[in-house]
Amino acid sequence: MTSFVPGAVFVLLLVGLVFILRSRSAGHGPDEELLRRMTPALGRDNSAAFSVTRESRIKQGHLLTALYRTHPGQWLERTILQAGLYLSMAEVLLIMTLLFLCGEGLGHLLFGGGWFSLAVATGLAITPLLYLKILRQRRLKAFGQQLPFALDLMKSSLEAGHSLGRGLQVVVQEFKEPLGPEFRTVLEQTRVGLPIPRALEEMLTRIPDEDLGLLSIAVKVQTQAGSSLATIIGRLAEIVRTRQRLRLQIRALTAQSRFSGMLVGLLPVAVMMIFHVIRPEYIDLLFHDPTGMTILKTAIGLDIVALLTIRRLLRIEY
Repeated sequence: MTSFVPGAVFVLLLVGLVFILRSRSAGHGPDEELLRRMTPALGRDNSAAFSVTRESRIKQGHLLTALYRTHPGQWLERTILQAGLYLSMAEVLLIMTLLFLCGEGLGHLLFGGGWFSLAVATGLAITPLLYLKILRQRRLKAFGQQLPFALDLMKSSLEAGHSLGRGLQVVVQEFKEPLGPEFRTVLEQTRVGLPIPRALEEMLTRIPDEDLGLLSIAVKVQTQAGSSLATIIGRLAEIVRTRQRLRLQIRALTAQSRFSGMLVGLLPVAVMMIFHVIRPEYIDLLFHDPTGMTILKTAIGLDIVALLTIRRLLRIEY
């Protein structure tokens, strides 16, 4: 009976989480996401409309508004946008809360409560953040791989006598997610009156790519000073390819060190599993004896610090 209540809570919360995710995926599409991406740029140019929207949000929920104004709230909202998901910050926080409660129920089933139950709940709660980070990195990587070819297409369009807006339309037609929809957002913003340099700056908030920043600066300089934009974009495509080649070379040169760090970090776990098969009585002391549990917690903490230190040492800034 003592294990039935946490199990029932775990199942109910898991069903509620699945229901929320399915309802969100069925009720949103690319058009709604396009309007959501266009809102920040239009809001800053139309202060009255943005003020009305902001006041209505404050009246609806003081806590979420205050949380959004904090640095973690803005980081979460920006990460969701950069990951390309159709979720709001409130929905992500709700999912994290449900996962935390599910983790508590699962921890009570497995460990009977205590610190291990809290660790399981915290691990499940931060899973959406890790998922957002992985999606963001994959999306930025895919965008960076498409960018040089898009620049070549824009250069060819400009050399053929078309305008920059027409070149962007060709890019939207030829490229898929994530580059095509992002440039489509730029085109839609320019159609409602936003200049192209400003629209590209707004695009940088959704795709924080350094190579895209070079394109934004090039278009802005060409608009103010005037020059051959086709030549600038062609040269920019060569620079982007050179930078990507340099990144690949750096990853190849640091592959052995990264693998060695991963191996050293996972080696204690592998040794503990081997001893659990060969000498189970040695490992049981780490989970049942108070001194053994202290040693185990200290070892886990030191192992995590070592992994983070190795990762920081192998991070090359250029």
